[in-house]
Amino acid sequence: MRKYIHLILLCGTMLMQVACNRSTTDNNEEIADSLAHREIEPFKGEYDSLVIKGAANTDSALAEFEKRYDEEQRQVILALNRIDRYHLKRADMLVVPDSVSTDLTVYTPFPPRLEELDDVPKIVFFSYPYQAFAAYENGLQVRWGPTSMGTQKNPTPTGLFFANWKAEEHISTVDDEWLLKWNFNIENEKGVGWHLYAMPGYPASHSCLRLLDNDARWLYDWANMWVLEGEHEVKAQGTPVIVFGRYDFSRKSPWLNLLDDPDANTVSKADLKNELEPHLQKIQEEQERRQRVIQEEK
Repeated sequence: MRKYIHLILLCGTMLMQVACNRSTTDNNEEIADSLAHREIEPFKGEYDSLVIKGAANTDSALAEFEKRYDEEQRQVILALNRIDRYHLKRADMLVVPDSVSTDLTVYTPFPPRLEELDDVPKIVFFSYPYQAFAAYENGLQVRWGPTSMGTQKNPTPTGLFFANWKAEEHISTVDDEWLLKWNFNIENEKGVGWHLYAMPGYPASHSCLRLLDNDARWLYDWANMWVLEGEHEVKAQGTPVIVFGRYDFSRKSPWLNLLDDPDANTVSKADLKNELEPHLQKIQEEQERRQRVIQEEK
């Protein structure tokens, strides 16, 4: 049975203007902490509705929300709704698990393991339909999180890409007033990459892949850049990135479907395998090339 909790949350608004001091080399070949490789036990419960607008007393509603959920639980709820705290007051409704864990991992829409990736050290998937990413190491999912990808007018390109250069702060090539923090480029000519930026709960970017702060920082440190010879020649590609699927802009946010079907946003093993297969040979070839280059430079 769905629970409807009516409240209005007071949040300060913040204009997030973002963009990068470019880095072109790194030697981060290490994998994530072993804790990230623990077995994921996916959430098996149901989801309820939490209505943001319509509370008779905003202050008491906010107090009740903060009393009901601690800070970590609130962060999980926001992530599940692809929204940051600065845009929370604009939301009509949130989807909330009937048992709110402080571990976002248990709510992953991606398969915890994909055997076809056993020999791939690192790879990142971005799902356009579900506005989510997942990072894998040797077939094991080590992290997932929300994203806000391109609008209908400015779609994010799909297909296979490789992590190129990165910068802690980068000025956008689209608008020089946009400062992009923890920027990691994946398409150099078009200027597409992932970075920290506003997460309003729907695809809102100018083709890039927006992330929450903790995810942007984590991917910034975790993924590998390309290896260059001089300033322009690519000796080895960085971490492979697959962006896949299409977002249905004519329908409600897909995570709202979890209210009727807890598995509505699931990316099955078969689905992910189908997205991987056309690119696997190229990924393996570039991986072998990178390993040779890294060994030569030691």
